[in-house]
Amino acid sequence: MTVLRAYRELLRNGPLTRLLVGEFVSSIGDWLYLMAILILVYQVTEDPVILGLVGAARVIPYVFLSVPAGIVADRFDRRLILLSTDVARGILMLVIAAVVFVDGSIWLVIALTIVATCFSSFFGPAIGAYLPTLVEDEEQLGPANSAWSALDYLAFMVGPAVAGILIAAGGLVIAFLLNAASFAVIAVVLWRLPRSVANPVTAVAAGASAPEGAPGATADAVSVGAPAPGPGAAPAPASVMESRILVPLLGLAVIDVIGNVVGGGLSVLTVIIATTDLGGGEEATGFLNAGLGLGGFIGALVAGALVLRPSLVPVLVGGSVVYAIGLAALGFAPALGAAIAAITVAAAGSIVIEVSSMTIFQRVVPDGVRGRALGVLGTVSTIAFAAGSLLLPVLADAVGTAPVMAAAGVAVAVAGLAGALMAASAARRKAGSTADVRVNRLAGLPLFAGVPAAALEAVAVRLQPLRVGAGVVVIREGDVADRFYLIDEGSFAVTRLLGFGVEPAAVVGAVPIPPALEAAAAVEQLRTMGPGEVFGEIGLLHGIPRTATVTAATDGALLALDGADFLELVNAGPLVRPRLLDLRRGAPGAGY
Repeated sequence: MTVLRAYRELLRNGPLTRLLVGEFVSSIGDWLYLMAILILVYQVTEDPVILGLVGAARVIPYVFLSVPAGIVADRFDRRLILLSTDVARGILMLVIAAVVFVDGSIWLVIALTIVATCFSSFFGPAIGAYLPTLVEDEEQLGPANSAWSALDYLAFMVGPAVAGILIAAGGLVIAFLLNAASFAVIAVVLWRLPRSVANPVTAVAAGASAPEGAPGATADAVSVGAPAPGPGAAPAPASVMESRILVPLLGLAVIDVIGNVVGGGLSVLTVIIATTDLGGGEEATGFLNAGLGLGGFIGALVAGALVLRPSLVPVLVGGSVVYAIGLAALGFAPALGAAIAAITVAAAGSIVIEVSSMTIFQRVVPDGVRGRALGVLGTVSTIAFAAGSLLLPVLADAVGTAPVMAAAGVAVAVAGLAGALMAASAARRKAGSTADVRVNRLAGLPLFAGVPAAALEAVAVRLQPLRVGAGVVVIREGDVADRFYLIDEGSFAVTRLLGFGVEPAAVVGAVPIPPALEAAAAVEQLRTMGPGEVFGEIGLLHGIPRTATVTAATDGALLALDGADFLELVNAGPLVRPRLLDLRRGAPGAGY
């Protein structure tokens, strides 16, 4: 499945799309705020030490509040938590803007900044636990995570530039006001999204299915979390829990910790590599950061397609290898151009790891404890990042940048392989997911016998389920052919217009058929179709209008495939097109 098509499927999910777009706007606002606060502190104090302390102070709340934030995310409506924190931060931005406007104390501004960060620490666990509840099916988790990362890195690329322009044009006050406005935007989006309350913690121990209507049995529990046990079900043994949840989670933690140690070191080493190793200046550091943003954006887009694979173990391992190669190449880069290319590759591999790890995490961690798990990981990740930013530069100063970067690459590759093996049981999409059901449905049709499994899987995720009521016209004679249909449930009647002595081929040549002609013409009943049968293919194969009308005779369900996707499937097997033509040859109503 191509990247663009993966995102096209995602765009059909209205609530999820609105959330992603709203948070993208908020991310741009965050860059305005971040640049404005750093500029303000340095302008007033002219002390880089104080500037560094302010930067460190903004990280401390994440260490102490991530775990409590995770507990809150598991006990209250996650949408309401996000809404409350965004409203609070928006109000704080207005207060900061007022203080700056009246030339108030810089220490008051710093204090308000730390308070805003305290609210921000509740964002990560809440959004990480809330996003899976908006996906329509398990296979949409990966594209949703990749879209999130892509938009985040897009904001990383354009945010500082936009912030610089706006601050230069309107001053620091306007930056805080615009960030407050961005919080207002996402607050409006969140207000219209569905609630999300975690399943009870007591309902996540076993893997038994919850009966319909049982307390704590929600759609989220079925699709992305461990389902609740039925009445009287015995808790799963501790050893089962370890193999199902704890072992994969530990594997993901290994990857995350090593990745953050290396990422923290890289955030500092880019300056050393640009200025000392390559002899560049501030602009060289800027170019490396631009490569970092570009690589992250590319990696997020590519991950959108890779995470659709049945198993994410090869994706994790592949991303780790790419990340490791990029890190080693960066350490030995002879010139700035090579360093930019290397850091772009490294960032792409890093984001593939991040997206696939988050997708596995959402699959394996039950809904009832997802917030707390994210809180713990958030605390550990922050500490690991800080440790890396302190340790790796010291090692680079002692033994050189190149050996440190090579060792970092080896550590990333080993952690990726070990973590992927530990998470292997959770890295495979659950059997019975919608994608698997649809693949089996297509593979079971004699029509698509011999089509490679990869091609069937790529197309299956693009099938669009449609519910139709009795009497609904699915395709109309004379209309442009745009979709192929597979009948899942119900009965469908095929009819053709006759009248005025006009041959059917001549009738369909008029696109569309005039309403007066359609009303006056006699209708010929050709056949009735049922589950497992297909229609709509001839118009797509020959590029001609529909030559018959298909109407739902009963309430039913269809799986629809857009024309371009259908032709891709046809071309995937050399015998599919002849089979399609033979299917209709000699049948009543051939050619619709």
